Amino acid sequence: MRYVVAVAETNSFTRAAQRCLVVQSALSQQIARLERELGARLFERTSRRVRLTPAGAAFLPAARECLHAAERAAAEVAAAVGEVRGRLAVGSISTVAAVDIPAALREFHQRHPNVRVSLRVSPSEELTERVVRGAVDVAFLGLPTTTRPEGVHARELARDTHVAIVAPDHPLAGEPAVDLKRLAGETFVDLPAATAGRVQSDQAFAAAGLDRDVAFEVTNAALLARMVRQGLGVAMLPSAYVPQLTGVVTIEVTDAPARVEYVAWSRSGPTPAAAAFLALLGIPESTQAS
Repeated sequence: MRYVVAVAETNSFTRAAQRCLVVQSALSQQIARLERELGARLFERTSRRVRLTPAGAAFLPAARECLHAAERAAAEVAAAVGEVRGRLAVGSISTVAAVDIPAALREFHQRHPNVRVSLRVSPSEELTERVVRGAVDVAFLGLPTTTRPEGVHARELARDTHVAIVAPDHPLAGEPAVDLKRLAGETFVDLPAATAGRVQSDQAFAAAGLDRDVAFEVTNAALLARMVRQGLGVAMLPSAYVPQLTGVVTIEVTDAPARVEYVAWSRSGPTPAAAAFLALLGIPESTQAS
């Protein structure tokens, strides 16, 4: 099953064999054997590409679940004798500010060097769904104050309000504070529509009875700030995150939208590695299971 997942993710038998540290012929033989046992081809192979058949697409989710279950079983055995190992999949929004994730992962790695760590940056709603599916172990989310994470365990980390950011030569750059009505006439750079980061601002403008022009949508907050720096528009971002940015001017927004940052993990309980990481963040095991 590991070979099937590797081929599906790399779209290549050669790259899959390199990832799995086996010769390509051995990998191909094992997949062919599995196909015979299943009575269906899992991949369509041509000289140019490899892709999943309908049967392969149906098989892949279960294969991933089996691999994750096997990894977790091995990690649980190791934890029983006092060793934390396995994998830790962390997800985060791009504007997380309540936790210094690189610093936390550095400390975690020093304590548990046998854990393989991956970090994914995505919108809150995607990360929540991945936690529910077990693809992400711990996620850092940012949501409007009117919303809580659903389908997962979560702990509130911080609350924050937004500020406006503009280019240094923007007409508003000298203002100590503005309100949403003043900003409504500006061209905006913002996160994609319907994402939690965007909804925070959309709700605030709607509540004030105001429309605005979002001319540019960007998935990454650092890139968003670069576009603001180029004078393409103004933006609003959480005040605790903005000090990380350079080359922009920050302006207080008197009726600014707000957000809540959460850390979330699976309702089925964290893996040993996830439990250790949550403990490092100050979340004890008694809370992790509640």
